[in-house]
Formats: sequence, structure tokens, C-alpha cells
Amino acid sequence: MSIPPIKLAILDDYQDIASAHFAHLKPHFEITVFRDTLPPYNHPSTPEHARQQLVARLRPFTIISSMRERTPFPGALLEQLPNLKLLLNCSRRNLSIDLEAAKRLGIRVTGAPGTGRSDGDGGGVRGQTSSKRRGPESTTQHIVALILGLARGLAHDDLQVKTGGWQTGLAMGLGGKVFAVLGLGRLGVNVARIMYQSFGMRIRAWSASLTQEEADRRAREAGLPVEDEDGEKVFKVVGSKEELFREADVLSVHYVLSDRSRGMVGSAELSVMKRSALFVNTSRGPLVVEDALLDVLERGAIRGAALDVFDLEPLPEDSRWRTQKWGTEGRAQVLLTPHMGYVEEEGMNNWYEEQAENVERWYKGEELLHVMV
Repeated sequence: MSIPPIKLAILDDYQDIASAHFAHLKPHFEITVFRDTLPPYNHPSTPEHARQQLVARLRPFTIISSMRERTPFPGALLEQLPNLKLLLNCSRRNLSIDLEAAKRLGIRVTGAPGTGRSDGDGGGVRGQTSSKRRGPESTTQHIVALILGLARGLAHDDLQVKTGGWQTGLAMGLGGKVFAVLGLGRLGVNVARIMYQSFGMRIRAWSASLTQEEADRRAREAGLPVEDEDGEKVFKVVGSKEELFREADVLSVHYVLSDRSRGMVGSAELSVMKRSALFVNTSRGPLVVEDALLDVLERGAIRGAALDVFDLEPLPEDSRWRTQKWGTEGRAQVLLTPHMGYVEEEGMNNWYEEQAENVERWYKGEELLHVMV
């Protein structure tokens, strides 16, 4: 009697690139690819019938390949997946997976650092990956692109030309302006360094625990002087979150989402921004009170916003963000991308290579790599 193949699901593969990395696992595995994302189980707006639709989709599978946080796995969902033995994810941490519940339920969870297979074998997919990176990593590049795209009005001007128009607005110069960083972690430092060195912006920073001494240390680690030629701190820490928003010409959010930081940007912070200011969020949507930001932008109370993340992803079809009216009738300019900061060809292929290698190891009873629990 033959042994039935093990059921493996690949979730949220929007670009349909994962299959090539898992194809060599057949016929030992029955692989199902889902290119759409169902509503998240733990979002307040998700109705019960939609939660059960997600459970029904996932319940048959022994192994699930997930991409970042596109499908969260809270404990309440994991408890309804009795067949699940191995949950594959990307990156080194994922706060949307309840690791304590996974451990209690005997579910192995692995990440993926994005460097490719440990043995250098791409599973038959050639010419896609390289372990070497040069220059700023993917998300930093995307953030800078958003800032420039918004400041130069690229999306607005592109639409004007394609629909028969011509010049209707003015670009915003960045030299000498204040680049305000909400959170001076790795990404905040990387972007601030570029905006300082390449565009001559003045850097202001704030987070709940950030000191000037720590900001100076991070400037040195980034290869920057602690002070500029005028004796001003290169990474200058301001006294409060409100002061950061008030001084900003461009404000970029770089904070880790937690229970404490959820909704940390709301009406109080947005209301003190300059009318000429730009707001950028590439971290996590729930850091910002979405209705408050929408209200500010619809009133044209700031110049514009560039967003790569949203409270609910993918955006519902009836979302207030989904309109071409931005930048008209007094509304602010808005530049939107669908959570693309990490979606770079090299990195995505490396992640799927690493996931496929862990499936092979699991099947052979070998030690798993990049274990989260």
C-alpha cells in the first residue's frame, strides 16, 4: 500500500514564484499554491464566517509556507489546525506568529534569513539568487524611492501626462529641510544617513527611550560625524514626539509594532505638522490611527503622504485609500505601494530556497535550520 503524499500549502504567493523552488519535492508532497490572502483571523473587522473560511483552507495541511506577515498565525488559529506540523516563514522574527502556542501544540516554526540554501543548491532554479548584497538593502531603497517620488510629485505628474495634462504642481526640494525619524533603529539610521549625505537634510530623531548619547553612537556606526561643521548634532534627538512632528518637513516612521506603540501616531501628532510637510510610513500600518491620517489628508492639512503599509492588508476594494482623487479639490498628494519594501526578486527567491531546504530536512528527519521554535 502506497503512502499518500504529505500536504503542503504555499500561502500568499502573489507573484507565483514559489512553485519552482518546491517542485522537486514531488511526488512525496502534494503542493497547493494560494495566490490570494484571506482576511486575517485576528483582525477586529474580520467576521466569524471569514475566520472559519481561513481555518477550512488551512486545516488539511501538514506543512504551510507563509510569506512574512501576510497571513498572521495567532494561537486561536493554530489551535484549529490539528494537522499542522511545520510552519515555514521568512526573516528572523515574526510577531504575527504566536510562538508560545506553536510550541505548546508541537508545531515547528522556522524563519529564513534570505541568504539562500546552506548547500548552495538552488533546487533547479538558476540565476535568481546571490548571497552578496551591495549598497542599501531592499526596504531602505524603497523608503528613499517613496520620499523622492512624493517630494517630486512623480505619480501625480505621470498621471497628468498620460491623461493629456502637463505641469500642474511644484516639486519640493529637500536640501536643508528637516528629516524627522520616528524610531532610530537599523532602518531609521540607514535612511537618515542617505537623506543627510545625499540630499543635505538635517536629521531629527525621537523614540521613547532614545538618548542623545545613543544617537551619537549610531551616527558613528553609520560612518557619520557626531556633529556637523556648524557644531550641530548630525542625529539630533528632540525632547518629545510632538516636537518631532512639529519640526518635520519629512517625517518617516521606523518603529516596531507592539501593544505600546499601536496607534502612537494619531490626531494629536498629525495636527502639529506643517502644512508643507510629508508623512511616510513603511513600518506597520497599525502604528498610525488610519482614520486620523485620512482626515488630515482629505482636508489637505499636510502636503502629502507616502504609505507602503496599512491597517488591513491587502486593502479592501472599498478602502478610502483606493481613489484617484488624491491631490485634487484640496486633498493632499498620496503615494501608495502594496507593502513592497521587502519584495525584491533576489530576497524572495532566497527565502523560498531556504524554506524548501527545510522541508527536505524535515522529511529526512534532519536538523532544521533557522528554527524559531
